[in-house]
Amino acid sequence: MTDTPGPAEVPELTTDLERAAWTRLGSVLDPEIRRPVTELGMVASITEGTEDGSGGASGDSVGTGPGHLTVGVRLTIVGCPMRDTITGDVEAALADLAGCTGVTVEMSVMTAEQRAGLKEFLTGGRPPNPFGPGTLTRVYAVASGKGGVGKSTVTANLATALADRGLSVGLVDADIHGFSIPGLLGTTARPTRVDEMILPPVAHGVKVISIGMFLDSDRPVAWRGPMLHRALEQFVTDVYWGDLDVLLVDLPPGTGDIAISAAQLLTTSELLIVTTPQQAAAQVAARAGELSEQTGQQVAGVVENMAAMTLPDGSLLDLFGSGGGQTVSDRLTETLGREVPLLGSVPLDPQLRQDGDGGTPVVLEHPRSPAGAELRRVAESLAVRPRGLSGLKLPVTPRD
Repeated sequence: MTDTPGPAEVPELTTDLERAAWTRLGSVLDPEIRRPVTELGMVASITEGTEDGSGGASGDSVGTGPGHLTVGVRLTIVGCPMRDTITGDVEAALADLAGCTGVTVEMSVMTAEQRAGLKEFLTGGRPPNPFGPGTLTRVYAVASGKGGVGKSTVTANLATALADRGLSVGLVDADIHGFSIPGLLGTTARPTRVDEMILPPVAHGVKVISIGMFLDSDRPVAWRGPMLHRALEQFVTDVYWGDLDVLLVDLPPGTGDIAISAAQLLTTSELLIVTTPQQAAAQVAARAGELSEQTGQQVAGVVENMAAMTLPDGSLLDLFGSGGGQTVSDRLTETLGREVPLLGSVPLDPQLRQDGDGGTPVVLEHPRSPAGAELRRVAESLAVRPRGLSGLKLPVTPRD
């Protein structure tokens, strides 16, 4: 038995094909944790059949001669929702392996000790709040002054566009009373619990958590301040996010409890303000940005949604007026004493609404549409923004 990085050892491998299969399975990622199954102690055994047809993890497989592999996989919990996905991924990884004539996947469940080892491997040495001081994850808290400006739609599309660029992205739906992120991402998956640790579902390459994933039906959430804070705290500290490049937080409209709690829990977060061109909306949005003076946050920029739409004859339809985004940008620049750029103006686009209703973000489904192209451009600007390392504690140890 040879040690491997992770909570388990390499299973007994006696043939060249078994060893080759182990190497190949290193490319199979757990759908929720997004780490190789070989690293997580999920591969219990790999057995090649023999001339007499014996072999297999259970020792009683029939008709599995040389070249047939039986792979024993440990699931984290009974009834794991990703069971079929893991089976398919293992089979696909070994399908074209030289010398492999067939694959059988046999499932079992981790023991309590194995789950404890997995949790320790994933969280050991990590701070209770992975997005506190010193984090290298860029955190954007997406805010708006009022509801109905398309804040959640913008957030969902920015998250998936960033993930499509190859970044590791997480998304917290912190709009507890008005959660909509699961629908916009087209996911009905529920989080998996490994003891006290929560594994978030992945949708379009984005790890996502929402209170809607814990409800049995689409019913209202009647919570007040302390419960709201605790819910956000659990989303931040109890969910296993792994190493993220970017975390987006979809805040509820306004400057209430959640916005303040987010600033306290996510101490390095930057505000991203969403408004419409309408001047009334812009005034309220500017107040949301000015909250940063009290919370100590930076404002990354402003996104104007529902901007002028180009009609087939080439004329512009500014249904909600014009200039609101620039108004917010200018006001915050003056009030805060530093530049707050207008990152983009997303035009009114029926495709954006249709794709949102269908759970397929427009940046993926119709990336060249007017709204899709502009949202991808905004995501690109966020992806390449430099992050200063001043004041951060880096994991560097001097050597003699």
